[in-house]
Amino acid sequence: MPQSMTGFGSGRATEGAEDISVELKSVNHKFCEVKARLPRELSTLEPGAVKQIKAKLSRGAVELTVKRAGKNTTGQVPVVDVALVKEYRRAFKELAAAAGLTDDVRLRELLQQPGVMHLEEAAVDVNAAGTALTVAIEQALESLGRMRAQEGGAIEADLLARLGEVEQRVGKLKTLAPQAVVEHHQRLTERVAELAKGIQVDPQRLAQEVALFAERTDVAEELTRLSSHIVQFKTLLAGREPAGRQLDFLVQEMHREVNTTGSKSQHPEISNQVVALKAELERIREQVQNVE
Repeated sequence: MPQSMTGFGSGRATEGAEDISVELKSVNHKFCEVKARLPRELSTLEPGAVKQIKAKLSRGAVELTVKRAGKNTTGQVPVVDVALVKEYRRAFKELAAAAGLTDDVRLRELLQQPGVMHLEEAAVDVNAAGTALTVAIEQALESLGRMRAQEGGAIEADLLARLGEVEQRVGKLKTLAPQAVVEHHQRLTERVAELAKGIQVDPQRLAQEVALFAERTDVAEELTRLSSHIVQFKTLLAGREPAGRQLDFLVQEMHREVNTTGSKSQHPEISNQVVALKAELERIREQVQNVE
């Protein structure tokens, strides 16, 4: 069953103090292109994340968004310079002794001294974050895959219905093509008889003209290839491997055969069938653009 290239998936995993959440969004694209947005502190994990996604998806423009939540969700932690606190405490004690005052300095007063406390970026456990990221991406890929498969089923049903319409019209063309030769023979005979006005006409010459017309307008080869392409199309749809590019190629080839059929024949009913086939194949082509 074909997979759609459009979908959404999410995942979340925790390893140690690292909590990683992931979102995946994908839309149509000729190739597999992954755009990743990770927190700055996890930027070294981007190549592995992109590789993991490309190993599962063959086509689609994929947007990866990663969010990190650790013990400290602000991204910064307070840091106290203990050595500097001790120096402040020693200085305050010496000052109290020198001034004959009571040493009643409180901790809050020490913490308010310049340089004692400042904020630093929270330390990241990259290994733990990488493990959690791998698990979260795998969950998101599974969720994305389910949505793409569901939409792919709807696309398959639509494509099969349209292929059925194409097959019916190809069947009509196979019936109309020899009829066109017969009708041409009849018209040619009537026209020659009208112009000859009783003069004997060489039946062999007339047969030669009809044979030339039949050869010039013969579309049996084109219709045979068109039927073969339809069979290949259905086989690819029923397969398990991504087949979007092959399906797109087959639709182009079907267009080519239909165009050749139309250019070879001037029969009005055949022309009508060709126009209808082109319209149906264009709808199929548009749908195939959604297939992975």
